[in-house]
Amino acid sequence: MDRKALWVTQTGVLLALLIVVQAVTSGLGNTLVTGSLVNLILIVAVTTGGLASGLSIALLSPIFAFMFGIGPAFPQIVFCVMLGNAVIVTVWHLMAGRNKKQGIPNFVMATVVGAICKFGVLYLSVVQFVVPILLKMPAPKAAMVSGAFSFPQLITALIGGGLSILVVPVLSKALNRQRVS
Repeated sequence: MDRKALWVTQTGVLLALLIVVQAVTSGLGNTLVTGSLVNLILIVAVTTGGLASGLSIALLSPIFAFMFGIGPAFPQIVFCVMLGNAVIVTVWHLMAGRNKKQGIPNFVMATVVGAICKFGVLYLSVVQFVVPILLKMPAPKAAMVSGAFSFPQLITALIGGGLSILVVPVLSKALNRQRVS
């Protein structure tokens, strides 16, 4: 299969999977499950398909989630989620991307650094800027929205990264075998 066609197919399948995961798990009302699986899929995309694949999914998935009513209710927050997703994908690309040595130490470092960076971006952009300054939400609603974009984001990024340590090596091996055949 042509490399471009493979990239488009793989990226499209992962984006579709991410949207389905968001739709199915959002009904559970558990952001821990949804967020962890979203982060896992973002990491799978960047480590198996490269930076362009990871960024494509990172930027498109919050838009689709917003359009389907399964993501943040405010467009200003959608942009912040796009930025947070792009940050974790970029960190993973730099530390453990598909052209780098994909070992457990690199994955652990990418998990920790990526989670902290994504958390920092979302905390600063949503909790410190969008909610109090742009949206000027009343205190109870502001607390609820801010709570969702603070420490749960760190936890879900760490879980997604931890799951990737199990999933990515198996997927990478399977994809490399398929390309040789």
